[in-house]
Amino acid sequence: MDVEFVTKNWYLFLALIVVVALIVLDPIRRRASGVSVVSATELPRLINHESAIVVDISDVNDYKKGHVPNAINIPLDSFSDGINKLRKHKSKPIVVACRAGNRAARAASILRKEGFESLYTLSGGFASWEKENLPVEK
Repeated sequence: MDVEFVTKNWYLFLALIVVVALIVLDPIRRRASGVSVVSATELPRLINHESAIVVDISDVNDYKKGHVPNAINIPLDSFSDGINKLRKHKSKPIVVACRAGNRAARAASILRKEGFESLYTLSGGFASWEKENLPVEK
Protein backbone atom coordinates (compact mmCIF):
# COMPACT_ATOMS: atom_id res chain seq x y z
CA MET A 1 0.00 0.00 0.00
CA ASP A 2 2.80 2.47 0.85
CA VAL A 3 4.69 1.74 -2.37
CA GLU A 4 1.53 2.23 -4.38
CA PHE A 5 0.91 5.60 -2.71
CA VAL A 6 4.47 6.73 -3.47
CA THR A 7 4.30 5.64 -7.10
CA LYS A 8 0.95 7.35 -7.65
CA ASN A 9 2.16 10.57 -5.99
CA TRP A 10 5.78 10.59 -7.16
CA TYR A 11 5.63 14.29 -7.99
CA LEU A 12 4.83 15.15 -4.35
CA PHE A 13 7.86 13.23 -3.16
CA LEU A 14 10.02 14.85 -5.82
CA ALA A 15 8.81 18.28 -4.63
CA LEU A 16 9.58 17.29 -1.04
CA ILE A 17 13.11 16.27 -1.98
CA VAL A 18 13.67 19.57 -3.82
CA VAL A 19 12.40 21.63 -0.89
CA VAL A 20 14.54 19.74 1.61
CA ALA A 21 17.58 20.12 -0.65
CA LEU A 22 17.03 23.88 -0.91
CA ILE A 23 16.68 24.20 2.86
CA VAL A 24 19.85 22.21 3.46
CA LEU A 25 21.94 23.73 0.67
CA ASP A 26 21.23 27.43 1.43
CA PRO A 27 23.32 27.55 4.65
CA ILE A 28 26.09 25.59 2.94
CA ARG A 29 26.08 28.03 0.02
CA ARG A 30 26.21 31.00 2.40
CA ARG A 31 29.16 29.55 4.32
CA ALA A 32 31.01 28.88 1.09
CA SER A 33 30.45 32.46 -0.03
CA GLY A 34 31.95 33.77 3.22
CA VAL A 35 28.84 35.78 4.12
CA SER A 36 27.13 35.09 7.42
CA VAL A 37 23.60 35.94 8.49
CA VAL A 38 22.78 38.04 11.53
CA SER A 39 19.31 38.41 13.03
CA ALA A 40 17.75 41.73 13.98
CA THR A 41 18.12 40.88 17.67
CA GLU A 42 21.84 40.02 17.27
CA LEU A 43 22.68 43.10 15.21
CA PRO A 44 22.82 45.63 18.11
CA ARG A 45 25.44 43.46 19.85
CA LEU A 46 27.48 43.34 16.65
CA ILE A 47 27.23 47.13 16.30
CA ASN A 48 28.03 47.91 19.94
CA HIS A 49 30.73 45.31 20.66
CA GLU A 50 32.41 44.87 17.30
CA SER A 51 31.79 48.32 15.74
CA ALA A 52 29.92 46.81 12.81
CA ILE A 53 28.89 49.10 9.98
CA VAL A 54 25.39 48.73 8.55
CA VAL A 55 25.02 49.34 4.83
CA ASP A 56 21.45 49.83 3.64
CA ILE A 57 21.12 49.06 -0.07
CA SER A 58 17.53 50.30 -0.34
CA ASP A 59 16.76 53.07 -2.78
CA VAL A 60 16.92 56.62 -1.41
CA ASN A 61 13.14 56.95 -0.92
CA ASP A 62 12.90 53.74 1.12
CA TYR A 63 15.97 54.76 3.13
CA LYS A 64 14.33 58.09 4.00
CA LYS A 65 11.19 56.27 5.22
CA GLY A 66 13.28 54.53 7.87
CA HIS A 67 16.48 52.58 8.42
CA VAL A 68 18.76 51.13 11.08
CA PRO A 69 20.31 54.04 13.02
CA ASN A 70 23.60 55.27 11.53
CA ALA A 71 23.28 53.01 8.49
CA ILE A 72 25.13 54.10 5.36
CA ASN A 73 22.88 54.23 2.30
CA ILE A 74 24.38 52.87 -0.90
CA PRO A 75 21.53 51.90 -3.26
CA LEU A 76 22.02 48.55 -4.98
CA ASP A 77 21.69 50.05 -8.47
CA SER A 78 24.80 52.19 -7.83
CA PHE A 79 26.49 49.86 -5.36
CA SER A 80 29.72 49.29 -7.31
CA ASP A 81 30.30 53.05 -7.46
CA GLY A 82 29.51 53.54 -3.76
CA ILE A 83 31.94 50.96 -2.40
CA ASN A 84 34.58 53.68 -1.99
CA LYS A 85 32.53 55.02 0.95
CA LEU A 86 33.22 51.74 2.75
CA ARG A 87 36.94 51.31 2.13
CA LYS A 88 37.86 53.07 5.39
CA HIS A 89 35.72 50.49 7.24
CA LYS A 90 37.31 47.45 5.55
CA SER A 91 38.65 46.05 8.84
CA LYS A 92 35.23 46.21 10.57
CA PRO A 93 32.31 43.83 10.21
CA ILE A 94 29.94 45.01 7.47
CA VAL A 95 26.24 44.16 7.69
CA VAL A 96 24.31 44.58 4.44
CA ALA A 97 20.59 45.21 4.77
CA CYS A 98 17.73 45.84 2.40
CA ARG A 99 13.99 46.17 2.88
CA ALA A 100 13.07 42.47 2.99
CA GLY A 101 16.47 40.76 3.08
CA ASN A 102 16.48 39.16 -0.34
CA ARG A 103 18.85 41.50 -2.24
CA ALA A 104 21.50 41.93 0.44
CA ALA A 105 23.38 38.74 -0.50
CA ARG A 106 24.10 40.17 -3.96
CA ALA A 107 25.69 43.30 -2.48
CA ALA A 108 27.61 41.24 0.09
CA SER A 109 29.10 39.09 -2.67
CA ILE A 110 30.28 42.26 -4.44
CA LEU A 111 31.98 43.37 -1.21
CA ARG A 112 33.55 39.93 -0.84
CA LYS A 113 35.08 40.26 -4.33
CA GLU A 114 36.43 43.68 -3.31
CA GLY A 115 38.33 42.11 -0.40
CA PHE A 116 36.01 42.79 2.53
CA GLU A 117 36.33 39.88 4.90
CA SER A 118 33.82 40.11 7.75
CA LEU A 119 30.46 40.25 5.97
CA TYR A 120 26.92 39.68 7.16
CA THR A 121 23.43 40.09 5.79
CA LEU A 122 20.50 41.10 7.98
CA SER A 123 18.11 38.17 8.08
CA GLY A 124 14.65 39.35 7.03
CA GLY A 125 16.02 42.79 6.19
CA PHE A 126 14.82 46.04 7.68
CA ALA A 127 11.33 44.55 8.00
CA SER A 128 12.65 42.16 10.67
CA TRP A 129 14.33 45.10 12.44
CA GLU A 130 11.00 46.93 12.60
CA LYS A 131 9.17 43.76 13.67
CA GLU A 132 11.45 43.52 16.71
CA ASN A 133 10.54 47.15 17.62
CA LEU A 134 14.16 48.24 17.43
CA PRO A 135 14.94 51.95 16.97
CA VAL A 136 14.36 53.42 13.52
CA GLU A 137 16.07 56.50 12.14
CA LYS A 138 14.33 58.69 9.56
